[in-house]
Amino acid sequence: MVFDDENQPARNTRSGDDDMPMFYIGVVAQITGTHPQTLRNYERIGLVRPERSQGSVRMYSNRDVDRVQRIRRLTQQLGANLAGVEMILNLTDRIERMQHDHETEFRAMQQRHADEIRRLKEMLARITS
Repeated sequence: MVFDDENQPARNTRSGDDDMPMFYIGVVAQITGTHPQTLRNYERIGLVRPERSQGSVRMYSNRDVDRVQRIRRLTQQLGANLAGVEMILNLTDRIERMQHDHETEFRAMQQRHADEIRRLKEMLARITS
């Protein structure tokens, strides 16, 4: 196992899909410093939703690991209870979705404007030639 500078298990650098299930519960427990039973409790109350393998084994993605780390920071460093964590994560997820939607719409608007400018330049070129 590879360890980082603080003698904590280090995750591999990300290469691709953050949602790909790749870690067993024991590995996530080591990475995050969380007891496996606590991870099961987080799942039971809906804070994390790991995938299940065909044998019904919990499989966590990089995104799940990040979420567990956020939960731990909120509870241990900021003193939030799990109900507060749930509200914070739900609001954060909503903001991230809205930001993504806004960025998508903004790019589409930029493309429409570029297309319209190109169309108008072509029209101007035809008129002035």
